[in-house]
Amino acid sequence: MSELPSLNTDTIWAILNEELDDDTVNRLVWHYLGYRYNGNTGQWDNSDVSEAWKQDYPEPPDFIANRPPTVKLTRSIPKPNKQLLKEKLGFKGYKIGEFDPRDTRRATMANWLLSYMTDHPEAVT
Repeated sequence: MSELPSLNTDTIWAILNEELDDDTVNRLVWHYLGYRYNGNTGQWDNSDVSEAWKQDYPEPPDFIANRPPTVKLTRSIPKPNKQLLKEKLGFKGYKIGEFDPRDTRRATMANWLLSYMTDHPEAVT
């Protein structure tokens, strides 16, 4: 698997502005959820994934293609962090008629990653 971009606000903006492909955005969230791919075995290691995620998703879910894991991701964002895209980045959201479910899911993933950054400042690079 290719190298992931650093976790910082530039990366969050790149997600929102669609400068990163969907696969990379998925892989970023998987990484910070604790999923690790073992190239030697060709399998996912979920030993660092929380039980709440591991139970529903023993292998990392595709957040872009599937709504249920994105709903779970939304619910896992602590309440004080729900509006971080607006509060920290000034993101105004998408205009009605100019977005689709894919955009909404990417924004959810960006907000989850920003929440992770806020709660784990050591992860910011």
